[in-house]
Amino acid sequence: MVEQGLKEAMQWINGELQDNPGTNLGLLIDRASQQFNLTPLQADFLYREYARKDIGQPPA
Repeated sequence: MVEQGLKEAMQWINGELQDNPGTNLGLLIDRASQQFNLTPLQADFLYREYARKDIGQPPA
């Protein structure tokens, strides 16, 4: 189950990417991590999740 802060961070990142597709994903994840008070493990999850989406891998 995804924790609420992580879910909100993903929604925020997705909205930012939709509004500004060229935005640096690393910076968005860093900002989301601070804004939604994510743990380092949660931030790492976001990096891996969005990297997987970029290369088109199916969900695990």
